[in-house]
Amino acid sequence: MSSNLVETLIGAVVLAVAGFFLAFAYSSAGMRGTTAGYELHARFNRADGLVVGGDVRMSGIKVGTITGQALDPKTYDAVITFSVDGRYQLPDDSAAKIASEGLLGSNYLSIEPGGSDVNLKAGDSVKFTQGSVNLMDLIGQAIFSATSGPANGSGNGEKAKAQ
Repeated sequence: MSSNLVETLIGAVVLAVAGFFLAFAYSSAGMRGTTAGYELHARFNRADGLVVGGDVRMSGIKVGTITGQALDPKTYDAVITFSVDGRYQLPDDSAAKIASEGLLGSNYLSIEPGGSDVNLKAGDSVKFTQGSVNLMDLIGQAIFSATSGPANGSGNGEKAKAQ
């Protein structure tokens, strides 16, 4: 009988510790309720790596959250919907770009505020955008340009044959 009581107490302690870790992870991940803000839209030719719930940052500081993704059926642009904390009013000439936290890090939406006196309102679209960069395409271009340039002797062969 005492063995069942000990096992029950150990199980309760394990569950309490697991609950503590879940609460800690939830609070430190910044997933607490969002502050009152306004929703904006931005169109990108590529939106690789952005996820709903991802960060919207200005100067490296989180100021909002990505709330939706959709594909425009006419232009095939990625339409990203995001909310910005109401404390930050963005000028209407602000720019949005998809940035990466590092070589293997996740992507986030970076906002660069403009200098206009007119601010974006809820439901407006950011006009100036820059989509994500595909790392594999860049590596492929670098390899292709290194192997097809005059440094490897190509281009001189035709000239040598003509002489």
